[in-house]
Amino acid sequence: MSNEKINMNEAFRKFGPIKQTDVDYKLRSCLRQFDKKIIVLDDDPTGVQTVHDVSVYTDWSVESIEAGFTESNSMFFILTNSRGLLPRETAKAHREIALNILKTAQKLKKEFIIISRGDSTLRGHYPLETKIIKETIESNSTIRFDGEVLLPFFMEGGRFTIDGVHYVQEGDYLIPVAETEFARDKSFGFTQSHLAKWIEEKSEGQFKAENVQHITDEDLRKIGIRNDSIVEKLMKVENFNKVIVDAVAYVDVKIFAIALIKAIRSGKNFMFRTAAAFPKVLGGITDQDLLQEADIVKKENHHGGLVMVGSHVQKTSEQLDELRQHSLVEFVEFNQHLVLKPTELETEVDRVVAFCEKDIPLGKTVVVYTKRERLDVGKENKEEELKIAVRISDAVTRIVQKLQVRPKYIIAKGGITSSDIGTKGLQVKKAVVAGQIKPGVPVWITGRESKFPEIPYIIFPGNVGTRNTLKEVIEILSGHKI
Repeated sequence: MSNEKINMNEAFRKFGPIKQTDVDYKLRSCLRQFDKKIIVLDDDPTGVQTVHDVSVYTDWSVESIEAGFTESNSMFFILTNSRGLLPRETAKAHREIALNILKTAQKLKKEFIIISRGDSTLRGHYPLETKIIKETIESNSTIRFDGEVLLPFFMEGGRFTIDGVHYVQEGDYLIPVAETEFARDKSFGFTQSHLAKWIEEKSEGQFKAENVQHITDEDLRKIGIRNDSIVEKLMKVENFNKVIVDAVAYVDVKIFAIALIKAIRSGKNFMFRTAAAFPKVLGGITDQDLLQEADIVKKENHHGGLVMVGSHVQKTSEQLDELRQHSLVEFVEFNQHLVLKPTELETEVDRVVAFCEKDIPLGKTVVVYTKRERLDVGKENKEEELKIAVRISDAVTRIVQKLQVRPKYIIAKGGITSSDIGTKGLQVKKAVVAGQIKPGVPVWITGRESKFPEIPYIIFPGNVGTRNTLKEVIEILSGHKI
């Protein structure tokens, strides 16, 4: 495939058919022999968008990590919110996390695997985070990492890798990720769509594209589970070199996981930087129907819902525009441009809180959204841009912190927004993932310690869904058309 827009159906045709039931049977057999605790470090809360009945801890204290290790589930998540941190802050956090995981594993005599769950459009502190984890664990134990697997496939969000090139679905076409708005991210931008070249770019040449091990569609579909070619490729990886995996469907991830487990049982050890699909497969999480109102909303609460929109990607703005066509939702714009005037910003927070507290008790759903125009501070300093983004997110979070009325549900739109509202606004220490209300849109049930105990908290990624998806989610939660 070339690094150009391609027709999705034509691109998928090169992946040959394979019998799904055979793959599922073999994977279940492999997972029964895979006695390692799977720890997913989630750089924002959207990483749980493929799982259900899994715990999410919002800190990385030894107590929380030990609680995760002693659960009966094979997997738990730690929310790091590292995409909202500066590089030095995320480095510090990941050193602490790695040491606490190692300390707990040694105490409980339990082996583990760490998955660094990052954005499916390749935004985030890479390769910093996995580099820090590797160095910290290797410096404090006899554990050694042979390589790192990169697998950003995420079917629910339309993210596919073909011939090593990562694509974003737009209608019937696949766009190379470097040609999308995500690659122009002010903090985490990039120019390469081929994952091997992207690795070389992000590592500033430390890891060369020609040395990356590529698991191809031929390895996965034409050879499949009865051939050890993938295992052989994995067994050759050393010196923390990288592995990239083609994938257009979950069956590709499953076939890879079968080979991976074989390689691990043969002595290899890997770090992982993946999107949300891989944890689901390695954790043996089964498919579940999408959640409905009766599954998550308490009928005795007759208040309206609260929708907090921080994301500025095009899809979010389109969903917001669609929502404006419906009169049963109240809108209030939050002027984040006042971030450079702290006193006026706090007055703006109070104004929005008063609006919410007036309408939510009347059964009205209130949508709080930031101005769609991005704030231009006239600087090319990525660190300063990130600091401003964090201050804006803090201000949005204070709206939830100051809110006294309990909404029927809360939706947060955007990764950093949803993390800050969950941890700082709602003060969640541990949540359970109930499942998904739409593909790629997870639902937390908050813990009893939170500001609003056991409230449905819907984490809506900025880049997921169609133009109508936000409206449809509100309709499900409200129990009526809007």
